[in-house]
Amino acid sequence: MSGSSGDDSQAPQAPTPEAQSRPIRFSLIWLIPIVVLAIGAYLGWTTISRQGPEITIQFDSADGITVGQTQVKHKAVGLGTVQGLELSRDLQHVEVRVQMSAQARPLLTDHAKFWVVRARLSGASVSGLETLISGAFIAIDPGAPGGTAQTDFKGLDAPPGVRSDEPGSTFTLHTGTLGAITEGSPVFFRDVTVGEVLGYRMPPDGHGPIPVQIFIRAPYDKFVRQDTRFWDVSGISVGFDNGGLRVQLESLQALITGGVAFGLPQRQRAKNVPSAAPNSSFTLFSSQEAADSASYHERYHVVTYLKSSVAGLAVGNPVDMFGVQVGSVSGVKLIIGRDGEARVRVEMEVQPERVLSEDQVKKQSFFQVTQALVDHGMRATTDSASLITGATIISFTFVPNAPPVKLTMEGDAVVVPGQGGGLSGITDALSQASAKLAALPIQQIGDNLNNLLAHADATVASPELTQSLVELHSTLANLSRLSNEASRGLQPFLQRLPQISDELQQAVTNANAALQSYGGNSDFHADLQQTLDQLNETARSVRSLVDFLKRHPSSLIFGRSQP
Repeated sequence: MSGSSGDDSQAPQAPTPEAQSRPIRFSLIWLIPIVVLAIGAYLGWTTISRQGPEITIQFDSADGITVGQTQVKHKAVGLGTVQGLELSRDLQHVEVRVQMSAQARPLLTDHAKFWVVRARLSGASVSGLETLISGAFIAIDPGAPGGTAQTDFKGLDAPPGVRSDEPGSTFTLHTGTLGAITEGSPVFFRDVTVGEVLGYRMPPDGHGPIPVQIFIRAPYDKFVRQDTRFWDVSGISVGFDNGGLRVQLESLQALITGGVAFGLPQRQRAKNVPSAAPNSSFTLFSSQEAADSASYHERYHVVTYLKSSVAGLAVGNPVDMFGVQVGSVSGVKLIIGRDGEARVRVEMEVQPERVLSEDQVKKQSFFQVTQALVDHGMRATTDSASLITGATIISFTFVPNAPPVKLTMEGDAVVVPGQGGGLSGITDALSQASAKLAALPIQQIGDNLNNLLAHADATVASPELTQSLVELHSTLANLSRLSNEASRGLQPFLQRLPQISDELQQAVTNANAALQSYGGNSDFHADLQQTLDQLNETARSVRSLVDFLKRHPSSLIFGRSQP
């Protein structure tokens, strides 16, 4: 057994066969990771390609902004989402990190503006009401093209007045006072809102006019010409015009936030005047009347001195003649002389173009025209414009029989003689009348009247006058009794007079009949005819006597009154 074992170990071994490489076969299971990898690569490339830069916007407050929800929008299209909120190092601001999309990359320049859109109540306008449901969002205005790219921005506290894509023009107005004009105040043209106030800035030293920038939308910006006038329409204008109360209100929004209006002057309607270039400068007048007054080029300085009250007289009040405005007050100053005489110096700017044409103004000298008016009695007086408001104006009135005055000059100003007027003039006249009444000897006149009445009482109570009145009464009684007795005595005679007259008339009638029956031309006939004529005359006289005594029976006593 052992030998056989050794033999077996000594036997040669069979060679090991070579391994055969079998070709690798592609399995379908490998498609799954490949597809997943491809999808992941595509999504990663898509995300990276669509993802824009991350920007930082600095706001004063993060009110309404939520991380992961608040979006940045332009024309209601989302361009990014807020990724984080941090306080600035000085703790005065909030830094908002926003991941922007790739399509927002061209908009992120130094011309871009950001602000938070939320519900706002500004003056008479309400905006952002849709954010009450959808929530606040950050709006972007890309501004003009061609800016420099940047990633850090400072947000606005309020929406800008003008969007970069809104056509129109900006202009600058210069004013001494703003009044109620604020950012966002409307701009009106013929009562139509055509723009708004963008803002204003104070002069560096605090002096001089304040520049106010406005924006006027197209096509209304073409209505701004080189001769256009701008004026303030803030609040309510109350005055008295044509004997009635005048209340002028441009709009409710202008009442609350102020407003600006523009138009052509009333006097200038020239055509073919070129439109004003964008960013042109204009003067902002306090009212439309002041804007119209600025269109008069000829201005002459006039001065007058008054010794009566000028309460209610202020710079800008009108100067009129026969109720027609010819200028305005430019200065009011109290002057006290060395001798203690006090008077008020009133300076005026007279604009003759208000009543005269330019040719008439150039033909005659203003000094000569004024001298002729003063020779006819023209004087400068104060007049009340309104008893309710107490406003006072200067009025050129003509005083009858006024003494001649030679005009003088103070520099370039013509000195026109003044005279008290208005309520003050009435008060002065009443004071003079009161002084004259006080100078009358009222006490002496009263004493004389008392003495006269006392003597009259003594005369009436004297015995002589009493006796005379008694005798007069007795005489009248006797006369009345005599008249009654005469009337009773004559009454039978007066009753018989008509009968006598009738009988006499009957006798005349019978005689006429007998005479006609007798006939002939004898002397007897003539005598009888004459007798009948006399009887007729007697009968007529008796009838006249009867009629007269019936109308005037007292004539038998007092006689016939002479005509």
